[in-house]
Amino acid sequence: MRHIIVGTGAVGGVIGGLLSSVGTDVVLVARGPQLVALRATGLEVTTAAGTVRVRPAVAAGPDEVDLRPDDVLVLAVKSQDTADALDAWADRPVAGGGTAAERLAVVCAQNGVDNERAALRRFAHVIAMCVWLPATYLEPGRVSAGGTPVPGVLTVGHAAPPPADGAVALTAYARDLVDAGFRAPVATDVMAWKYTKLLTNLANAVEALCGPLRDDDARELAARADAEGRAVLRSAGVVALDDAVHDAARAGFRVEALAGQERGGGSSWQSLARGTGSIESDYLNGEIVLLGRLHGVPTPVNSILQRRARQAAAAGARPGATTAAELLAEAART
Repeated sequence: MRHIIVGTGAVGGVIGGLLSSVGTDVVLVARGPQLVALRATGLEVTTAAGTVRVRPAVAAGPDEVDLRPDDVLVLAVKSQDTADALDAWADRPVAGGGTAAERLAVVCAQNGVDNERAALRRFAHVIAMCVWLPATYLEPGRVSAGGTPVPGVLTVGHAAPPPADGAVALTAYARDLVDAGFRAPVATDVMAWKYTKLLTNLANAVEALCGPLRDDDARELAARADAEGRAVLRSAGVVALDDAVHDAARAGFRVEALAGQERGGGSSWQSLARGTGSIESDYLNGEIVLLGRLHGVPTPVNSILQRRARQAAAAGARPGATTAAELLAEAART
């Protein structure tokens, strides 16, 4: 199995880099300064176990990759970039006949719950991944993950009933992740895992806008976003993972500081820190807002977080430029 990492940022870089470090066949797809750095010096990956530098194949896009029947496409772009990635890869020919969408599995190694639906519109075989991976990408050519005793817990499963050979592909994919050092349980209810992770990710916008959740106002804002999310999922009839099952799966997993590596915050914080111009809030807080509107549940805090995070990214604001007290006051006026 060859792993084609579509989007070599924090998550894609750590997954692809560690797979490559144990001899797995990998192609890293990147753009901009990251692409330049990967071609020049390879990828440096730092975890609690140490630092490795790998030099797998690198591509700027699908035109530079001749697809094979044993390939798996790992979608590691942010949710706002999913549509473009699917457009680029779905109709690419595969050696021996057929297209990527017809013949290859695509793994949604992403936050949120909308990517799988988007992928299933094109691809016959979609694997969902619930990503518990504290990964950081702030500098081209360097990524890190502070998880221990494993770098991350990557729960995988079919997003929909798979094709005839789908179970074999999923088993092989999970085995490769384990060989690279990850914990990779296979779950039949993987979307329940992803909805549970979505609730956690509602605080991403708080962290990006206000900085680490260290003061009472920031924690209150995150708690109110979570409460809205849970109320919405109940009204929508969406089943999230039981808390006891979720905690047991991550038993012993923790995050520690890595020497020489900065970790100021999660994925949304990093989007503002790198000045990417976009952020995932439409697919995290925005998912709760969408379901709230469909089922008549008010979501004022998530609506504010969604909008303010999107505006901050578009304006090039730095993380932590807003106070939680300001956002709570805005919520009180709605």
